[in-house]
Amino acid sequence: MMTVMLLTEMAPHPGAQELAGLRTRARSARRVALVALIAFIALLATVQVLADRTSAREQTLPLAALSLAVFAAALPTLAITQYVWGARARRVRRREHELYAATRSGLARPLSRLGIAAGWAVTLLLGCTAPRFFRAAARHTIADTLGLVAEAIVLTGFAAGVCFLLWWARDTMGMLARAWRSGGSPGDPWDPGSGARPRRGAALWTGAAVAVAALVGARAHLWEPTTGVVYGLLTAALVCGVVTDE
Repeated sequence: MMTVMLLTEMAPHPGAQELAGLRTRARSARRVALVALIAFIALLATVQVLADRTSAREQTLPLAALSLAVFAAALPTLAITQYVWGARARRVRRREHELYAATRSGLARPLSRLGIAAGWAVTLLLGCTAPRFFRAAARHTIADTLGLVAEAIVLTGFAAGVCFLLWWARDTMGMLARAWRSGGSPGDPWDPGSGARPRRGAALWTGAAVAVAALVGARAHLWEPTTGVVYGLLTAALVCGVVTDE
């Protein structure tokens, strides 16, 4: 009891305060990166589902152009937001290692990296179908040019995917080996930790993921929702992602 009272009356260690701030910034960057990924996949899938359902060339062309614009905006946005997230997460791990000689990422880091890689794969697959919509709109010159670009993107993405899997496997094995040797971090008594943070956002993230998966399934013709349901799923994905409060 005396130990608990002394801990509650003592001022937090400067390193603990700094680490708590770094973790807050990393969580904020993670939220922005995930919202961007969810939003772009949902928008791409929705626009392409609607383009698939148009019958006139005049209606297909603006949707094809919108799909291309969303894909062009997605690539740099996802790269920047995920780079910021990664940089802040690395600062957290470095500071944890300096203070405790161990980090506490656990299984979250390799799983989140696989999820982000899957999101990139879906984004590239959706974006590389753009030439077909321009061809359906009788814009064959644009479709042929975009087809060459899509082939280059597919080859680059495939090579990047192979490199990622090799790097991910090596990093994961190294992380597991370090965790086995260190026995885990002793923790920070002034940091509430992941278990004490409110988990209200978990249900919203799950809802956003389900809505995005449903839209991608509709784009792949795994099911045929009505147009109203498509708009509803898009709205649900955007709202669930934006209002999550971590």
